Amino acid sequence: MPVLPISAAVVILDRLTKMLVQNHMTEGMSIPVIPGLMSFTYILNPGAAFGLLEHRRLFFIAMTIAVIVAVFYLRHRIAEEDATVQLGVAFFLGGAAGNLIDRIETGYVIDFFDFHFWPIFNVADIFICVGVGLIVWNIIRDEFRKTQTSK
Repeated sequence: MPVLPISAAVVILDRLTKMLVQNHMTEGMSIPVIPGLMSFTYILNPGAAFGLLEHRRLFFIAMTIAVIVAVFYLRHRIAEEDATVQLGVAFFLGGAAGNLIDRIETGYVIDFFDFHFWPIFNVADIFICVGVGLIVWNIIRDEFRKTQTSK
């Protein structure tokens, strides 16, 4: 599976959506999509998911670069993995790179999907979560198969 092209597509989609938000909204502006449930709300997040570890810009940049280096170093092993793992890595890598660009440019991550019962997030965050989910799903599935064949 072509991990890098998929990751690049994720970065492009993330950048396009963030550019749309920046070009058509002002920080703090909120546009209701489904009143009481979902809005587009433009915020600059100085932390990670859920605003954790606010203002740790260099930490997040270093961690993301470490992940990118690790994926590059393990690229041959990743290529031998199940397609689910490869897709998960591609999604995770693309999402991480998308947020890395924000952190390098401004020190913040542009977030805008606002489900009123959940912290505000962006496209990169979605791909990071789905990527990790696919990798975890593959691990669970493999462990389940191992237990079934050992019976």
